[in-house]
Amino acid sequence: MTRQSNADIAAALLRISAGALFLAHGLLKVNVFTIPGTVGYFESLGLPGALAYLTILAEIAGGLALIAGVATRIVAVALIPVLIGATWVHAGNGWLFSAEGGGWEFTVFWIVVQVAIAFLGAGAYALRIPGLDRLLGQFA
Repeated sequence: MTRQSNADIAAALLRISAGALFLAHGLLKVNVFTIPGTVGYFESLGLPGALAYLTILAEIAGGLALIAGVATRIVAVALIPVLIGATWVHAGNGWLFSAEGGGWEFTVFWIVVQVAIAFLGAGAYALRIPGLDRLLGQFA
């Protein structure tokens, strides 16, 4: 294997696994916690309830986009504020995610993963949409 094909495989593995995690977290908020439950939780933290809807949308749509490799760099960067919010929520629980209520280690690591994806891009194994790729150029 060439270095380029190794980098493409690495980019695809990182992008798809991160996308699957975002998708799972978004669907968890819909199917397990329920949308009203998620809205209530956000409000209990002092956040606007509308932010719960935006978070669910970002996690599901962003996860699907990462899995497909569509607008990968933009999506990776756009998901970082969601992770910063999650870090804020878990910050008081300590560092380790195994702490009661979950610590902030996982969310900070996930931010680093999104930064790495933003630098790597989608790689060769991604859905290509010619018009969108042209429009986004190097940011795709």
